[in-house]
Amino acid sequence: MVKLSACIEMIFNNLPFCERMTAAKAAGLNAVEFWGWTGKDLPAIKETAEKNGLAIAAFCVSGAGSAHADEFNAKRLLDRTGIDAFKKVTEESIEKAKFLDCQTLIVTVGQERNDITRFEQHTNIVLALRAVAPLLRDSGVTMVVEPLNTLVNHRGYYLASGYEAFSIIEEVGCPNVKLLYDVYHQQISDGNVIDNITKHIDLIGHFHIADVPGRHEPGTGELNYRNIFKAIDAAGYKRYVGMEYHPSIDHAETVRSTLALTK
Repeated sequence: MVKLSACIEMIFNNLPFCERMTAAKAAGLNAVEFWGWTGKDLPAIKETAEKNGLAIAAFCVSGAGSAHADEFNAKRLLDRTGIDAFKKVTEESIEKAKFLDCQTLIVTVGQERNDITRFEQHTNIVLALRAVAPLLRDSGVTMVVEPLNTLVNHRGYYLASGYEAFSIIEEVGCPNVKLLYDVYHQQISDGNVIDNITKHIDLIGHFHIADVPGRHEPGTGELNYRNIFKAIDAAGYKRYVGMEYHPSIDHAETVRSTLALTK
């Protein structure tokens, strides 16, 4: 059965941060995730997770205030001169992942550049991911690369196509570098989500879900999440599916209704 995780940046975000974790557990979940780790009280997160029997499913690669963190934020994965900075923030993020017993780090590639070709930018992403692959293999942590839609939410972002994203993962060729398949983003960018999930399940290391349009909870839009969950489960996927949506009604109610779709 599909294992759900709540992105507590969006769900229960009317509560103080660690209270969101307790609310997720009370709503029936066994895992949570969040965005960047910088500026967060990681010992308090760890304590709250352990107290509630919650796993930390995923969080984003980031770096504490430093020159290499600034360089990573400026260049992301699209400039090969930023690879050393990317390695340093990856090392920091792996350290935090081990502290929180988290197995998955999320990375975004950055805004499209207009000074070099898309071919060069694609190559730079592959080179950057290959550079951190040994760190990931040694730690046992998986990094997942996230394509985002550019039609509605993230104009100018380089990596919108799931097809290109899958080819990048194949070119990197490391089992610890996979794709974050966000069903919301990919429905907008590519469509054909069940077929793409089924064909590429071995390349997927994490999912995000929300309905289209509106980015609200499953059941509010055009996607048949009961069938999508069945397809994910039938494909043999065992990792987490992150709920990353804006609740349109009571947050706990949306969690319970989404859980019901997995059964």
